[in-house]
Amino acid sequence: QVQLVESGGGLVQAGGSLRLSCAASGSIFSINAMGWYRQAPGKQRELVAGITSGGRTNYADSVKGRFTISRDNAKNTVYLQMNSLKPEDTAVYYCNADIATVVAGIYRNYWGQGTQVTVSS
Repeated sequence: QVQLVESGGGLVQAGGSLRLSCAASGSIFSINAMGWYRQAPGKQRELVAGITSGGRTNYADSVKGRFTISRDNAKNTVYLQMNSLKPEDTAVYYCNADIATVVAGIYRNYWGQGTQVTVSS
């Protein structure tokens, strides 16, 4: 069984920073792409940032220049450094990863439980 556990969310004032972490655990054989999504009330879930196993990154236009995604493959962990936060960044942030387990041997997509980020004006 694989679990993605997020941490680091919270309440911050506009212009502030937060760092999200997401650690994958379980019978992991390999992790391919990892990413962060977010969902604000009344809106669809959207991709915030993604990173491949080789370190290639991509970002939503709305966060380019403010957010940085990174990963530590030895720790099976992905991070999202969020700077210059705006009230419109308020959402539940979800970790996502394509993981191959020791038993299955094929990649499946997994989601974390989500962590709330609230940016006050």
